[in-house]
Amino acid sequence: MKRHALRLLGLLALCTLALQLSFALRIALMIGVDPQSTAFQRSEIRRLLVERHRLLWSRQWVPRERISANLRRAVIASEDADFVHHGGVDWDAIEKAWKRNERAEARSPAHAKIVGGSTITQQLAKNLFLSGERTVLRKAQELVITLTLEALLSKQRILEIYLNNVEWGEGIYGAQAAARHYFHVDAARLNAEQAARLAVMLPAPKRFEKSPASAYVVGRAATIVARMGAVDVP
Repeated sequence: MKRHALRLLGLLALCTLALQLSFALRIALMIGVDPQSTAFQRSEIRRLLVERHRLLWSRQWVPRERISANLRRAVIASEDADFVHHGGVDWDAIEKAWKRNERAEARSPAHAKIVGGSTITQQLAKNLFLSGERTVLRKAQELVITLTLEALLSKQRILEIYLNNVEWGEGIYGAQAAARHYFHVDAARLNAEQAARLAVMLPAPKRFEKSPASAYVVGRAATIVARMGAVDVP
């Protein structure tokens, strides 16, 4: 029985190692090859086909130099101010998020809103390869993929892939599709205010796409514009 258990553990270890190597190889390929889709996008395609019986899809890859510096700066200012400096995980932000969650749960356990501390690299790791489930194993896998992304890709490449794949509304993916949909311009031509409004939408794009010029979005965008000059951009 003990020998059988050891064999099972060994097999599990080998399978886990093989999975991590497959992720590493796919990430290494991204050094020079643009990913065609993400796990999140494929999941959304299936959902839309089931629920609506048609595919809403708008995505056009554009290289980093054709994405406005305003958008790169706005997204970093809004989502991950220390993006250039951390190694993929911002432990200080996670600690602050944990404390906010504890305070919110103490005030109203039934209505507490979970606030995360995910970096841009962590968000990319999740979107590229993982499901949306919230389990310890999934978070551990996200951490491994995050560190692999940081080890194999430059910060510029991580941000380029992120901005070309992140969701900006139902069926709207990437900077070019978002710029065309909301402002009728190319991603390269987004000004600071437009870029900041897009950055505001990222935590909840399906909700904000219904009112992209709401008082909240405009007000929050003004705050992001004020912060943009203080962040470093790769």
